[in-house]
Amino acid sequence: MMSLRAGLVGLGVMGRNHARVLGSLSGVEFVGISDPAPNVPESVEGRPVVHDLEDLIAIGIDYAVVAAPTVFHMEIGTRLAEAGIHALIEKPVASTAEDSRTLRDLFAAKGLIGGVGHIERYNPALQGARQRLEDGMLGEIYQIATRRQGPFPGRIADVGVIKDLASHDIDLTAWVAQHEFVSVNARTAHRSGRPHEDMVLAVGTLSDGTITSHVVNWLTPFKERLTVITGENGVLVADTLNANLTYYENGRIEVSWDPGEFRGVSEGDSTRYALDRKEPLLAEHEAFRDSVLAGEPRGIVTLEEGARVVEIAERMLADGLSTRLE
Repeated sequence: MMSLRAGLVGLGVMGRNHARVLGSLSGVEFVGISDPAPNVPESVEGRPVVHDLEDLIAIGIDYAVVAAPTVFHMEIGTRLAEAGIHALIEKPVASTAEDSRTLRDLFAAKGLIGGVGHIERYNPALQGARQRLEDGMLGEIYQIATRRQGPFPGRIADVGVIKDLASHDIDLTAWVAQHEFVSVNARTAHRSGRPHEDMVLAVGTLSDGTITSHVVNWLTPFKERLTVITGENGVLVADTLNANLTYYENGRIEVSWDPGEFRGVSEGDSTRYALDRKEPLLAEHEAFRDSVLAGEPRGIVTLEEGARVVEIAERMLADGLSTRLE
């Protein structure tokens, strides 16, 4: 495998996770890091840390992983594209849908690979669910419901819960179903004193008629990461916090009340699947590496898809604000 030279932009919590994976990624030489903060070390895992992006570019890199705060994604992505460097940009791809589309178009015009770090797609539970849906296990999909709750993460300063967390659910729902959102409505709440929303309850409809619901907040004293997919043959439950996937099959005995008017389902067998538990961040990096080597997207979240997520997130934000009662 040809060796690619990779750099990292940003040494926050997620940046250090990227550094760990890049340092041992097959086929990749991790050559340096850029972070403007005055208190960053001179080196991390033996790689030099520079303060200016241009200094990282000058080291010579084929691609960069951008783990800087969202507000800087547009500027950093533009500078990388203009230098002819591929980029894997942490989600959300940019602060606004307009900036997201601008980055999408710029990377396309330059013939560069651009990816977005929607890591949940690489979770073994969701990978397993997607494969089983493709195999027809559930038949027609009726509903996808997600719950993503937990305490406030100190790493977040520039966005609310919709762009930071609900963006995962927007992406994974459309990807699992292989259909885009055509409508979305939301209710938001501001309970922690920050300028951004910290709770959202959203509902949506996909292009095939599947209905969706999403409960997301930063105000729950336990972590929950669930995706429940209901179809004509049963239910798949993906617990991405623990990387578990369980299938609850409809019973074989038909249940009916008032024959001819309503027919329900009964409880059938349940199966918990053994999964290949590869680390999602490693799987994401491998997919991006392979895409750069191939010169085309291979299993990554594209900038087109990332921009669409930000568009739907902005619709949630706008709808939530329009329905607030002061």
